[in-house]
Amino acid sequence: MSVAERLRARTPTRRWVGMGAAIVVWFTLYEVNLPTWDWLVYDVVGLDVASRLGSGVHFFFYDSVKIALLLIGIIFAVTVLRSFMSVERTRALLGGRREGAGNVMAAGLGVITPFCSCSAVPAFIGFVAAGVPIGVTMSFLISSPLVNEVAIALLFGMFGLGPTLLYVGAGLVIAIVAGYALGRFRVERWVEPFVFETRLGGQVIDATFALTWDDRIQMGIEEVGSILRKIWPYLLVGIGLGAAIHGWAPEDFFARYAGAGNPFAVLIAVGIGIPLYSNAAGVMPLVQALHDKGLPMGTLLAFMMAVVALSLPELILLRRVLKPPLIATFVAVTGAGIVAVGYLFNAVIPL
Repeated sequence: MSVAERLRARTPTRRWVGMGAAIVVWFTLYEVNLPTWDWLVYDVVGLDVASRLGSGVHFFFYDSVKIALLLIGIIFAVTVLRSFMSVERTRALLGGRREGAGNVMAAGLGVITPFCSCSAVPAFIGFVAAGVPIGVTMSFLISSPLVNEVAIALLFGMFGLGPTLLYVGAGLVIAIVAGYALGRFRVERWVEPFVFETRLGGQVIDATFALTWDDRIQMGIEEVGSILRKIWPYLLVGIGLGAAIHGWAPEDFFARYAGAGNPFAVLIAVGIGIPLYSNAAGVMPLVQALHDKGLPMGTLLAFMMAVVALSLPELILLRRVLKPPLIATFVAVTGAGIVAVGYLFNAVIPL
């Protein structure tokens, strides 16, 4: 019996009991993911939690499962929700004159969703698929890893209120302005076509279809399977690369060539930060160590922003849904904003 036939055979009670059970299983898997890999990698296998090998292996398996679960949950939910509203209607609602407000809202949503750059990609795919304008969605993709409560708390504890407020304000400005600028470029043509298609039983549907709840659930299941089949090689390659460079940073090189006396220090910091991969909490100890060595605050914040907002693993994941011109434009616009903020901070915050 096919998925569609099984769904049609269900009574409403069985359908909603099944959905409830699936949600419970999803949340349970998400909650036990971290302790399970802690136990397997560090206790069963015996790798050292402080070693690059141990942290890299743990990172690969933990992040692979986490991002796969996020993809499943977010894509299913967004597919069911967008079955009630056509892509064209969503674009009309969030586009045009309201797009600037949409950028502000998306950037604010990103702040309260503490994803790393790769974890933000599933939500990004869901928003694009739902017809949210690409510029608005980019504001979320930038702000979610760039500004989050963990970074805010750590930065406040280490450096005080002033640098923390400047960091939050600069991160939001980068996300809003970069997203708005990308929206002005009309870059929708650089999004892979399958992202905008909703299918049911292999057939592309539109607003003329009369959908039942069973149809909507089937659409969600099919969309999850379709996108996972398309993206899983990119997912594993991206996370594998992130695991290989996890926890690594050329601290001595950084301190030598990105010091206060080098006018190109901010550019060097951003160039070093982009290939690395970490969340804000993971990179903060390095930021503090480099600050203790006398590196300017603007250079360090530019480095941190580059690490958490732009990473090679993230770009590899995005490649399955975005074409190279849009990825290059995204990196250029966001990187330029980070560089500008770095030089601004160096000018206003003395050593």
